[in-house]
Amino acid sequence: MVETTIEPLDKKISDLRVSPAQHLHGAFVDAGVTGAFGVRVREEQFLTMVSLRVPAGSPDRARLGKILGAELPGRCGEVATGHDVVVLWLSPDEFLVISQSVAGSTLVSYLRAGVSEDGAAVVDLSANRTTLRLEGASARAVLEKGCPLDLHPRSFPTGTAVVTAIGRVPVLLWKIEADSYRILPRASYADYLGRWLIDAMAEFKLLGSG
Repeated sequence: MVETTIEPLDKKISDLRVSPAQHLHGAFVDAGVTGAFGVRVREEQFLTMVSLRVPAGSPDRARLGKILGAELPGRCGEVATGHDVVVLWLSPDEFLVISQSVAGSTLVSYLRAGVSEDGAAVVDLSANRTTLRLEGASARAVLEKGCPLDLHPRSFPTGTAVVTAIGRVPVLLWKIEADSYRILPRASYADYLGRWLIDAMAEFKLLGSG
C-alpha cells in the first residue's frame, strides 16, 4: 500500500492565494528609482481589513475601544493605533480596522463580542482591497500627478488617512511616514492603479539617471 500525506485544507488554500497586484511584482521592482529622486512601489499582501459601523453615542464604542486598545477616531483623517491594529476614520459611524498580524476571522470574532445585538455591524473586507506602498523622496510628487488633495505636510501630516482618488481611482490614502504612503484601492482597480503609478514614476527614473 502506498502511503499518502494529505495536507490540511487551510494550508492548501493559503498556498493558492494570489494578491490583486501580484502579477506586477517584477514591474514594480523595475520601476524603482534610487538616489535623490528615489521612489519605489510594492504591494503589501493580505492585510486584514474589517469594516466597523457603530452609531455615534452608542455605548458599544467604549467596549470596542477596550477591545481595540484605542478609542475610535473622532474626525476625518484621524488614525488610532491599538493592540496590533490601526483604525481609520471613514465617516462619523464607519471605520476600517487594519491588522498585519491578526487574522480576519479572529478580529471579527473579537469585535462582535463587544457590540450589542443591533448596535453595530462588523464585516471582514480583507478581500475587498489591497495595499500598495509608495515610498521615497519623490513619492509625494508621484501622487500629486493624479491626486486632488493638497499633500503638503501642513495639510496632510504623517498619520493622516482619507478617502480620495488617484488617477481617477477611488482609494484610501494613508500617510505612514514623511515619504511613505499606503494606498488602498479596491482589488478590481489594483492592476490599473499599479500601472498608473509605474507610469507616473518613469519621469523620476530619467531624472535620476541624468
